[in-house]
Amino acid sequence: MRISVKVTPNAKSNELVELGPDSFKAKIVAPAEGGRANAELIRVLAKKFGVPTSKVRIVRGLKDRNKVIEVSS
Repeated sequence: MRISVKVTPNAKSNELVELGPDSFKAKIVAPAEGGRANAELIRVLAKKFGVPTSKVRIVRGLKDRNKVIEVSS
């Protein structure tokens, strides 16, 4: 399954809001430095979908706020 996520790093708390069936808005505590926000986003999405972090990968937007994520089951 592929989903679109708009990420806001440096938030006060991790928050994931569903905007549609395959669209989310994520607020992530980690800063967007050294891939830390991406790693935290993957951890939050893995927890949301109940899969290991190895099943979640960023397909597009590695250095962008708008990302396409693939979640395998």
